[in-house]
Amino acid sequence: MADKQKPRSENEIEADLSATRDRLAQTVDELAFRASPAEIKRRQLEKLRAKGNEVAFDDDGDPRLDLLAVVLAGVSGVALLLGTARRLLHKR
Repeated sequence: MADKQKPRSENEIEADLSATRDRLAQTVDELAFRASPAEIKRRQLEKLRAKGNEVAFDDDGDPRLDLLAVVLAGVSGVALLLGTARRLLHKR
């Protein structure tokens, strides 16, 4: 037995179309916002900051001194290497 629906009035159809049109416009606006370069940049910077904080700080929020020491040693080593190379290459 098929359920028979009563035919919808013209006003009901127009109201449904208007509601659908409004939802579609809202969805398109949201997609345009998400795809905007400024929003993409903001999301990526937020992810990068979160990752940096995760790497640089331990669970208690204290800086990871072991990682800091390794980074400082690496920077010092590169500076010494470049200074030595400059002296050797620029002898007169």
